[in-house]
Amino acid sequence: MARLGSPPGGAGAAGLAGALEPGIPALTGLDSLETVHLRKHPWSGRSIWAATWPKLLAIGLVLGIWEIVHLTGWKKYVLPGPAAVFANLWDQMQHAQLWQAIYITMHRAVIGFALSVLIGAVIGALVSRIKPLRAATGSLITALQTMPSIAWFPFAIILFGATTNAIIFVIVLGSAPSVANGLITGVDYIPPLLLRAGKTMGLSRVAMYRHLILPASLPAFVSGLKQAWAFAWRSLMAGELLVIIFGQPSIGALLSSAQDQTDMTTAIALMIVILVLGIIVDMLFSKTDAVIRRRRGMTDPASM
Repeated sequence: MARLGSPPGGAGAAGLAGALEPGIPALTGLDSLETVHLRKHPWSGRSIWAATWPKLLAIGLVLGIWEIVHLTGWKKYVLPGPAAVFANLWDQMQHAQLWQAIYITMHRAVIGFALSVLIGAVIGALVSRIKPLRAATGSLITALQTMPSIAWFPFAIILFGATTNAIIFVIVLGSAPSVANGLITGVDYIPPLLLRAGKTMGLSRVAMYRHLILPASLPAFVSGLKQAWAFAWRSLMAGELLVIIFGQPSIGALLSSAQDQTDMTTAIALMIVILVLGIIVDMLFSKTDAVIRRRRGMTDPASM
């Protein structure tokens, strides 16, 4: 007697599927439809190229417009062409100063962002689950998020002096609220049925956070992290332009030096470095988000 749901020729189809996709279990029917999205990993070469070529096209359009503006002669004594800027950038890449500046800037960014994630996650976890605390501080967190980071620098410099601590302090104030709001939003959108199920299963508060609340709020939390990085990056660049520390040639310090010397070519070259670093980090966040959506079955296999 044939098994229910086993179409004629099922074994042959399964064998064919196994032959066409080595290493993938031979499945048929609805099972094969459910596993189609597993055949293409978001870190594959095709996925990376699909995410990269629109950015390359946009860069090409910007360079083309830039060259056209340069050829028209508008501000020709101030605005250099792409060739001069990239030649300057290549020359800077041959010296250790630029790489040292990138290291110092990224080191500050990583430390500031890590502290922001730690502080923001703790605040978000407490505020999202304690109603009196949320009523008291919920609007304050949003107000801190909308406050311009540069407004904190006079306070930070008076408090810490012209040091790296002042820059990191402003980075945390600028990005931690975004982390907290991301976690709070993720917790707010957890279905109440899941929370009741966790209580029914006898999960403690710690176990509830670890096994239910944090995994369920992960997509919104990652979105908050991405926004927090943008705030941290902008705060860092503003800080390095304002707080020049002797012996630490950060990207902001080099940019400030180019401004003092009215060296537009060097200034644009450094701005390109800042832009490239921002794009790389954004791509990492985007890929992380794609992995999360893929594992949760939120990606349409037909669009991959």
